[in-house]
Amino acid sequence: MNEIDMNETARVRRLLGEPPPPSAEASARALARLEDAMAPGGRRARPSRTRPRRFGWPARLGTGLVAAGAAAAVAIVATGQGSPGSPPDAPPASVDLGRQAVLVAADKAAEQPTGNYWSAERLSGQAYVVRAKTGTYAIFGAHDETFNWAGAKKGMGEAYYSRDLPARPQTPQDEALWRKAGSPSAIRVWSNDHYYTYSTRATKWRSEGPEVGLDPQGGGTFLDKSVEELRNLPTDPAKLAAMFLDDDAMGRAAGLAPKRAKAEKLRMGPGQLATLKIMRVSALLGTPLPPKVRSGLMKALAAQPGVHAVGRVTDPLGRRGVALAAGERDVTITGEYGTPKDEQGTYRARQTIVFDERTGALLSRQYVLTRPGGPYAQMKPGFVIEYQAVRSAGWSDARPKPPAELPF
Repeated sequence: MNEIDMNETARVRRLLGEPPPPSAEASARALARLEDAMAPGGRRARPSRTRPRRFGWPARLGTGLVAAGAAAAVAIVATGQGSPGSPPDAPPASVDLGRQAVLVAADKAAEQPTGNYWSAERLSGQAYVVRAKTGTYAIFGAHDETFNWAGAKKGMGEAYYSRDLPARPQTPQDEALWRKAGSPSAIRVWSNDHYYTYSTRATKWRSEGPEVGLDPQGGGTFLDKSVEELRNLPTDPAKLAAMFLDDDAMGRAAGLAPKRAKAEKLRMGPGQLATLKIMRVSALLGTPLPPKVRSGLMKALAAQPGVHAVGRVTDPLGRRGVALAAGERDVTITGEYGTPKDEQGTYRARQTIVFDERTGALLSRQYVLTRPGGPYAQMKPGFVIEYQAVRSAGWSDARPKPPAELPF
């Protein structure tokens, strides 16, 4: 909440309603919750342990998100990743994603085989700058992993799992400075409106619902459609844009009446809308859409106002890909909420979505620093402030299990 000015906060509150004050980790996780609320299969905002979550379309954008701090979510929470050694994004438009990554998805990706179970593993994290006496370094905190699966047919079951990942230095340079600071296992950082301590220890997988995998009603629905119905979705980018990305579709996903949705579009402007559309497509691509539908959706996103190609980018898991991004935006952090002086100031950043150039597969969605300042004054362009990465996604014949090993 302290990452945005009051005008921006007012706009967001008009869009999503007045949120209660965010909790310690709410702002750090709000962006991820927004992405899930905007698309199917919500996976980040943890559900009630007495009510299993479905892959189906959510009723309202605000569910879970408002409690997380809506203002921080839409304006993009500021707690960063990477360090001065992080590789920057390539110059804008150096790669035409519409002719490379998107067409790769259509022309090179083999038809995705259909199996009995769809599963996806995702990582997410917020980066924080640690100003130790022995040297400044960056870590990932609010760091977690989710795994979900669902049967292709109703009654085959579904399950959702999550675990906290260790807070960890972002680069070899950061790790060296972390070790120089004594390799602390508990790392204290400024988070949202107070200090918070992240652990370098992981937790065990936890089930996000009571016996969800044995639910006789579970499975069979993705985007409120069966697998067969997904195959019948249009592949034309214009039709997919009308279905998922136009004003009416975005308004419906947000649970807004048409008139209010139109008014909010005028208030938000193309840059903010482009950011939301990137997040929307990122979440949609986390479902078992057929390859040609995925390709069409990527083309539709590439054609949206305010979205442009930014060349080759490295994601937080070290994978290289080509990317689309929304326009850069200034973010000013003030001392209004007790923010320490060294966390205050103005930086510029943009929302980015990264694809595997060889296959068109989604690699990550990440919020990237483009002009250092404020809490990231010592970082360089390309520093990833917040991310969600897809580590694996696909079909299998056997019921999937969450991986036992940590991703790093």
